[in-house]
Amino acid sequence: MSKYRITLDGKTYEMDVELIGTNGAVQQPVKTKTKAAPVTSSAPAVPSAKPAAKPAEAGSGTVLAPMPGTILKVLKADGDQVKVGEVVLILEAMKMENEILAPVDGTVASLNLSAGGTVAGGDVLFEVK
Repeated sequence: MSKYRITLDGKTYEMDVELIGTNGAVQQPVKTKTKAAPVTSSAPAVPSAKPAAKPAEAGSGTVLAPMPGTILKVLKADGDQVKVGEVVLILEAMKMENEILAPVDGTVASLNLSAGGTVAGGDVLFEVK
């Protein structure tokens, strides 16, 4: 049995975990000689509620594809007004739907995507000017 400590939304939980084989029997974990690196951050890691593409640079309205995927839905069009955090399109990657949000208030520009199209990680999805 292995003991783990997990921090989620600022709350710390400790749990014991057993590895169960395909036959239902509890397996003993393989012992290694490596040690885990100590945690030096005092702030707990908090998962993001909504995955979103990051702007190309601070204050920029350029949104890049966070990973390769397929465009499921395009909810805005060139010329539409958006507020920061508003969903512009939905990108499917690894069987997960990722809402791609407007990074700043403004007008959608350079949105030349349609549902069913594919993008590579780092491709420009759209701009907000």
